[in-house]
Amino acid sequence: MASIYVPTASAEAEDEGYNYSYWGEAAPAPDAYRAERVIYGDDLGVGKMAAPQDLYISDTGVYVADTGNNRIIVLNNELTTELVISEFDNAGAKDAFNKPEGVYADGEGHLYVADTGNKRVVELAADGTFIRVIAEPHSTLIRGSFQYAPIKVAVDKAQRLYVISRGAYEGVMEFDSGGEFSGFVGTNRVKFNPLDLFWKRISTKKQREQMEQFIPLEFNNIAIDDDGFMYTTTVEENADRPIKKLNPSGVDILRSEGYFPPKGDIGTVATGSIPGSSIFADVTQDVGGMYSALDSKRGRIFTYDKDGNLLYMFGGLGAEQGKFRSPAAIGMMGEKAIVLDKDTGRLTVFAPTRYGSLIRDAVVSLDNGKSEESSEAWSNVLKLNSNFEVAYIGIGKSLLKQGENKEAMTYFKLGNNRTKYSEAFKRYRKQVVMDHFGMILLSIAGAVALVVGVFKFVRRRAAGSGYYEEIGVLKNPFYTMVHPFNGFWEMKFEKKGRVKIALGILLLLALFTIIKRQYSGFVVNFNNPSALNSINELKYVILPFLLWCVANWSLTTLMDGEGKFKEIVMATGYSLLPFVIIYLPQTLYSNVITGDESSFYHLLDTIAILWFIGLLFVGTMTVHQYSAGKTIVTMLLTLIVIGILLFLGVLFFSMLQQMISFVASIYHELSFRVH
Repeated sequence: MASIYVPTASAEAEDEGYNYSYWGEAAPAPDAYRAERVIYGDDLGVGKMAAPQDLYISDTGVYVADTGNNRIIVLNNELTTELVISEFDNAGAKDAFNKPEGVYADGEGHLYVADTGNKRVVELAADGTFIRVIAEPHSTLIRGSFQYAPIKVAVDKAQRLYVISRGAYEGVMEFDSGGEFSGFVGTNRVKFNPLDLFWKRISTKKQREQMEQFIPLEFNNIAIDDDGFMYTTTVEENADRPIKKLNPSGVDILRSEGYFPPKGDIGTVATGSIPGSSIFADVTQDVGGMYSALDSKRGRIFTYDKDGNLLYMFGGLGAEQGKFRSPAAIGMMGEKAIVLDKDTGRLTVFAPTRYGSLIRDAVVSLDNGKSEESSEAWSNVLKLNSNFEVAYIGIGKSLLKQGENKEAMTYFKLGNNRTKYSEAFKRYRKQVVMDHFGMILLSIAGAVALVVGVFKFVRRRAAGSGYYEEIGVLKNPFYTMVHPFNGFWEMKFEKKGRVKIALGILLLLALFTIIKRQYSGFVVNFNNPSALNSINELKYVILPFLLWCVANWSLTTLMDGEGKFKEIVMATGYSLLPFVIIYLPQTLYSNVITGDESSFYHLLDTIAILWFIGLLFVGTMTVHQYSAGKTIVTMLLTLIVIGILLFLGVLFFSMLQQMISFVASIYHELSFRVH
């Protein structure tokens, strides 16, 4: 598969769906799911549901915790009512639920109800017959102030119960098959500001009591997949990992190999009509390692693959079909998704569109090892949405499994996946080296011989023509680069430096910087090609150079510095030479390495920076005839002066812009009155 399909327009461009690109931009996408059916309590013949809080779907049926009506509604797979449980016989006495907020059913149809108001978990048979109560636990592992209020419950294949209790920031509560409390699982890590910790250390006891406590975030929902792993969601916004996948030991093993962590909307912390990050109310497992999370803040469902790539989103807030007012829970019935809205008391059944079905087929096929089928499905996805970078990654994975390394590299690059690109490139490079080993060896030997020959020829010609005697050692900036003390001394006192050479180095640096930013290898180049502007890039080289020279000259005139402005320009320009020497071969090197081999690439950057700082230090010290200590102070103060200059510049242009706007408004006002 060597060709890439890029349509001119999306087949469903009018839809409201979107996905995030590698650069964090919301790219339009066709709807992956559409509302197929809306079900109210009256449609089920059970009357209006009142603030239902939980939904669970299994092979045995669909279970709804109708919290406000203190009952559990059981539906069959046709979504018609099978059973309504509002009371049961408990040891010969009538018993009932009190604000149940969670429900779960195991493979035999046994119900586990988080009876929140009664502070217990109730187990019932499939027909509603009472089995047992898992009451409030008592253990030395539980703090004295803890108030047991179970809100969600799940059961694994070993019949261990996992309960989320409101206020239990210690983690998920685990009970053995006999109902005995075992401990907490998967505690969230404490997140705090180091500055706040410092103030707590120095504050009095009374002040500390009034400060915000550093406690872990609470879980608010739980789901268990077929392999026994627990998916959890966290109640707070701005959580680092709002979704977790816990193994039986409570360790989070959720993959996060996508562009962004699985946390819903990004870039909305302080923007948009509903600011702040997503807050997930529920999470549900799906086939092929996929899982979907329900954002209660904006009413959106985000579906991820097992690697953490965002596949699609759907839903939203609103009163129309397919939207929600206060979504509370989600479950999967086959490929259909059912969402419970506690405010309207209704179930919304979503069915995948062709776009959504193709994505699901591609993910499941690849998970089952059917590479060709997955690649074909991803290709069809791209016909509907060429902006979908995950599809390119999916095709690349399929090609990689088929041994088509070069083609896989192309698709991984389109999908901005550097990890997989490195893997494909490593295999392709090995293949090329094995096929052309002799030619590569001869080429390297020829290149080395050519460089050595040119170097000897230039030295011979220069020695015979009196080249070095004519221009002096300092005009050759390479001498200063390796002999800074002698070089800068001769520049100042023997007048062997030239401003035009310093400016030439500056221009070369600007050129090589542009080349590096645009043509560095994909595995180390994180620049957005559409945002690169060659002219705009000059400001990152020339502007700092000018600011340093002006600030250093302004400062040293007040600190008895002996350097002239042109000497400062020459010293600064000559100090930039390591960047010029390193950037071009570094750029070439970056195109033949994998991600695992990029350490040397970054080491070259470090060497260039340290070399530059060392040269600048010696140059500044020599030009101004300062001691080492005074030179360090001067360089630090120069940076401060640069900051002041930037502030004054921004202030000046801001005031100038306001003045222009003021004059323009007066002009328009006068023009309006005259006419």
